[in-house]
Amino acid sequence: MSFFKTTVDGLSWITFLRLSIRVLTFIRIAILARLLLPFEFGLFAIASLSLSFLEIVTETGINSILIQKKEDYTTYLDTAWIISILRGLIISVIILISTPWIASFFSSPSSAKLLYLVSWVAIIRGFVNPASVKFQKELFFKKEFFYRLTLILIEAVFVIIFAFMSRSAISLVYSLIISAVAEVFLSHIFIKPRPKLIFHKAKAAEIFNQGKWITGFGILDYIYTTGDNIVVGKILGQSALGIYQNAYKISTFPITELGDVFYKVTFPVYVKMRDFPERLKIAAIKGGLLLSVLLLIASLLIYFLADSLVSIVLGSNWLAAVPVVKTLAFLGFFRGTSNSFNSLFMALNMQKQVSLIILFNALGLAITIVPLVTKYGLVGAGYSAIIGASLSLFPALYLVRKTLSNLSK
Repeated sequence: MSFFKTTVDGLSWITFLRLSIRVLTFIRIAILARLLLPFEFGLFAIASLSLSFLEIVTETGINSILIQKKEDYTTYLDTAWIISILRGLIISVIILISTPWIASFFSSPSSAKLLYLVSWVAIIRGFVNPASVKFQKELFFKKEFFYRLTLILIEAVFVIIFAFMSRSAISLVYSLIISAVAEVFLSHIFIKPRPKLIFHKAKAAEIFNQGKWITGFGILDYIYTTGDNIVVGKILGQSALGIYQNAYKISTFPITELGDVFYKVTFPVYVKMRDFPERLKIAAIKGGLLLSVLLLIASLLIYFLADSLVSIVLGSNWLAAVPVVKTLAFLGFFRGTSNSFNSLFMALNMQKQVSLIILFNALGLAITIVPLVTKYGLVGAGYSAIIGASLSLFPALYLVRKTLSNLSK
């Protein structure tokens, strides 16, 4: 199969997957927005932000490293699994210890119970079979479609059931726990080989050495993608945080869908094209330009349809989200464009370049977020996110030009 045909096939399946997930997510949000108040979404956001922060800080980059490996990646699975289990335990312990401080920081004693519960998610996820990376590694996009869709369906069904029963944020955490259990079960039943509790010190050292830059840009990306949420929750409160998070989900789907699909497919394909630099250069240029055009079209649609999207998806009680959706509409274009060549950098083991681009994202947000939120409220958070994304375009374009030039030599 040619690289072009493989890419098109992968894009078809992953696009179908992301579209299916997006439809399910919108249905899920539409139902939950009518069952839960913004305050409940804000409580859950505090717990999920804490979990995702610790997952990023302790990220080893195992999946990306296994995809990059030219040699047999299965020899790393046992060690990768043990590292993943230990990582989950560490995250859980940190959440349990820091819960009083987190609840105090957000002035939200009600979030403590959710934080204690969400610590179990980290432990459970640690047992997922790392061999699931073979879907991308071997370009088995059709199999990944059914695997991921099954997991999202399980979470969606249970969160709606629990929300009907409890009418509280705890339903969101319970669904996360069940989804994590399902992923562990499915990954060991249907994905081979299954890992064993065997630890190889040399392979662990290699994973940590290669993964340090992945951890670095993961932390920077977390600051950029969630720093606004933290500031909104701290300054404006849980209800405002709930509104902002749902507005963010609606307005930034060009990133989470088009951008993620593009990266997920092109990264493993570019890895296989490394021995054909001229073909890789042409593919990267065409792919980057196509993604930017699609992102711009999607951003324009979201801006002009903001009122309708909020009314349909969230309902009349969430009209405060409309100006936020309009503000964030073009965030997808700026951020997606600056990240459009990340799959090329990662395929060439250029993790430092990705970190540098995300550093500009994070710096732009960090410098502007507090004053803009203080002055303009939720809309100010959107302004800050766009400033960060705009700044990152400059180093991104420079590094892309330099990299493409080197491919021609």
